[in-house]
Amino acid sequence: MKTVDAHLAEILGAVRPLDPVQVDLDSALGATLAEDVASPVALPPFDNSAMDGYAVRAEDVAGAGEEAPVVLPVTLDVAAGDTARRAVERGFVTRIMTGAPVPEGADAVVPVEWTDGGTVKVAIRRTPPPGNAIRRSGEDVRAGDVVLPAGTVIGPAQLGILAGVGRRAVLAHPRPRVVVLSTGAELVEPGTPLGHGQIWESNSFTLVAAVRQAGGEASRRGAVGDDPAAFSATLDALLGEADAVITSGGISMGAYEPVKEALSPLGTVRFEKVAMQPGMPQGFGLLGDRQVPIFTLPGNPVSSYVSFMLFVKPALARMRGLPAGPPVTVTATTAAALRSPAGRRSFLRGVLTRRDGAASVTPVHGQGSHQLAALAGANALIVVPENVTELPEGADVEVIPL
Repeated sequence: MKTVDAHLAEILGAVRPLDPVQVDLDSALGATLAEDVASPVALPPFDNSAMDGYAVRAEDVAGAGEEAPVVLPVTLDVAAGDTARRAVERGFVTRIMTGAPVPEGADAVVPVEWTDGGTVKVAIRRTPPPGNAIRRSGEDVRAGDVVLPAGTVIGPAQLGILAGVGRRAVLAHPRPRVVVLSTGAELVEPGTPLGHGQIWESNSFTLVAAVRQAGGEASRRGAVGDDPAAFSATLDALLGEADAVITSGGISMGAYEPVKEALSPLGTVRFEKVAMQPGMPQGFGLLGDRQVPIFTLPGNPVSSYVSFMLFVKPALARMRGLPAGPPVTVTATTAAALRSPAGRRSFLRGVLTRRDGAASVTPVHGQGSHQLAALAGANALIVVPENVTELPEGADVEVIPL
């Protein structure tokens, strides 16, 4: 059987980052920058007030105190957005609002809380040091500074700085569009009545959520039955709108395996056994002129999800223009003895806890590949290597946090 590492290496060797496109800021969340973004101006672009108060010459209010306030006339108001050139003469103050440009001549702002709040004249009861409550031009960003390098994933804060330096669109790798398709004649939509021999379809909901959590855009299609021709027709209709396709089910060794029967003749999708548990049957390939990656995952719910974490999630990272490799692991102590079949890398579901700097992991009850409730109660996968069949309680193990 093929190793887990070899299968992942083959996938990562085949997928490529999506071509960069100009992405409007309204659609850029989750995209990956493909350019360095520099600020054309200093931020802030002008000295401005950090507080509501009074712009003053610090020397005019030296010695002000509660018992001996300094009283000065107020000449005018300066609000945020004021574009006129203003100045403070010696012996006068200007009332100023947060974000407003600091008038020429002023070298400090007295917060309104240090005064009596006067509008014609004001009593100042504390002495501000020079520079008090003034945001200096360029103290955040200098003109020409790179504020975000290529390879940055755009989140809320990144969107803020992009807008703050005047960008309306950026060159970025977009989020991959992924279509999820389940197969099986026994599958019916949740919310509809179950007939004899039927089950509610759940894999596509799990996989769509996993794609979105991994930074992709995902959509699901209603389950296809066991007819290879119907599967092919559905898949062909989807390829034009997808950067990647994920299927679940239909790839095992028995009869009525529509995914395998439909794709094997193409010669571009390989179906193999991977030395892992759960999730031994796997398939991967490229489809059509656009070379759209297709990940054909097993149909058992746990097998499908584990396969996504090991193989699809790293591939989506590569497509997003990010570093890609095996899932990150942490070391933990197992709270129970573990068993694993010889020759296969096991991914047991467990609950990872951290306390006082130490991590421990407890396997959940119900390790079958069909036991979705047990998976829902887990937050980690316990990795047992291929050459290990038993581990005692208290042994150190590698764990993939979910």
